Amino acid sequence: MVVGLFALLGIVYGVDYALTKGDVPRGTTVGGVDIGGMSPAEAQAALERELGDTVNQPVRVEAGDRETEFIPASAGLSIDFADTVAQIGTEPLNPFPRLEGILGSGREAEIVSLVDDAALAPELERLHADLTAEPADGVVTLADGRVDVTDPVNGQEIDPAQLRERVTTDWLDPSGVEVDADITPPAIGRDAVQAAAEGDAAAAVSGPLTLHGRDDIDGVIEPARMGEVVTFVPEGRALRTELDLEAAQAILNETLADTEAKKQNAQINFSGGSRQITPSVDGVKLDWETTLEGVEKRLLSADAADREWDAVYEDEPATFTTEMAEVATFDQVVGEFTTSGYSAASGVNIAQVASVVHGAIVAPGDTFSLNGYTGPRGAAQGYVESGIIINGRAGEAVGGGISQFATTLYNAAYFAGMEDVAHTPHSYYISRYPAGREATVFEGAIDLQFRNNSQYPVRIETAVGGGDVTVRLTGVKTVTVESVNGGRWAPTQPRQQTVSGSDCIPSGGIPGFTTSDTRIIRDLSGNEISRETITTRYDPQPIVRCV
Repeated sequence: MVVGLFALLGIVYGVDYALTKGDVPRGTTVGGVDIGGMSPAEAQAALERELGDTVNQPVRVEAGDRETEFIPASAGLSIDFADTVAQIGTEPLNPFPRLEGILGSGREAEIVSLVDDAALAPELERLHADLTAEPADGVVTLADGRVDVTDPVNGQEIDPAQLRERVTTDWLDPSGVEVDADITPPAIGRDAVQAAAEGDAAAAVSGPLTLHGRDDIDGVIEPARMGEVVTFVPEGRALRTELDLEAAQAILNETLADTEAKKQNAQINFSGGSRQITPSVDGVKLDWETTLEGVEKRLLSADAADREWDAVYEDEPATFTTEMAEVATFDQVVGEFTTSGYSAASGVNIAQVASVVHGAIVAPGDTFSLNGYTGPRGAAQGYVESGIIINGRAGEAVGGGISQFATTLYNAAYFAGMEDVAHTPHSYYISRYPAGREATVFEGAIDLQFRNNSQYPVRIETAVGGGDVTVRLTGVKTVTVESVNGGRWAPTQPRQQTVSGSDCIPSGGIPGFTTSDTRIIRDLSGNEISRETITTRYDPQPIVRCV
């Protein structure tokens, strides 16, 4: 019986071998197409028929948590059907693989791709970009009184070489192309987010922060505005709580400003030939430094008792009192300067600002701000359009010419020995001003400020007319001032610009240079008190050609 069985199996094997010799092994599929048991020619024809259009069908590519797709034909991929069938081979002599095919245990064979590298390279770059992601840190923010959390997201990297290998070999796999991904976790993970959200963030919005001021007026930071004060910034692998105390003070001061009384220095008016004095008034202001001591703890405390406290105030006495005004003298010129040459429109603006500033008194220790004193300088205040310099070229704007007044005032304060708090020279040299000793202003951005560092008040007097503007500071003269110019060096040549439009104004250009000015201050006995040198660099004004 055993011998008979083996004989029968031998006969079956022989018949099967004879019938399938040269055919594709049973159970073989390519791209999901069963070509097992076919002759190579039949298999190639079947693959061409079933898979010929697959080059135009999208192929999914997956890596980690991301996926994308591509069109094989656009990626320069096609199938070498003949070589694919040839590499599969035919039924083997070994009976065991034959038996596996008979029992239905098949295999998915790899295709042989034809690759156009010129078309494939940009597609691989795109696929790599689609499948690669930078990790995203978790974020905690405060908005409208709630704690908002943005969950962290892992990033991932893939190997470009593996991507190419998998795409070119597996693109016909019905399940798509799968590429290994190296996961890169973010620095700020879930634990850090949870710690910040459940800790400082929750405490910050647990209730209002209330500062009790005078006259039953409170300053309050409601939970809805806590996001303006409390933020969370990455630091290593944690979120650091950052507090903006300036923002906190600003919010509290929105209502508490009404509890302060601004000091008012005495004013003197000499109109009508007599001295008329507006009395001084002492003020009171919030002592923010003392008031906000420990506010960091209050902001991050969930205890309601910690989140409210009383403001601390301090007196702010007038620095130029009524008594000082009554005995003050302005008989001596302590500093004076004149500039000349301006257009009719600029003259209107210069006269306007000069009339506003005329008579201003700067008390000992006080700082005079031109922008602060004049306020807005627009058409509503009587200013007109006049010439200015924009990017080295002539232009026009409302208030043009004010810089000439600023330069004149700067020099008057310079020769009075006043302390230079803030001044900005022009970017381009203007020949009617002393090089290295001039100033420009721009409303809301560039200011001219000086401090009266003497023990006597000074009065600003102005005069405009005949093409001249004069500013003098009067009071009690205590110093003499000498200006020493350091010459000019490091010249820079102008470049040519071509400008179109009817508003173009041609210019021959002016070279730039660097200069310095040294101010030497002496007492009235000739003893040197101080010496300061300021270096100024002027850009070249371009050569403008109008077209």
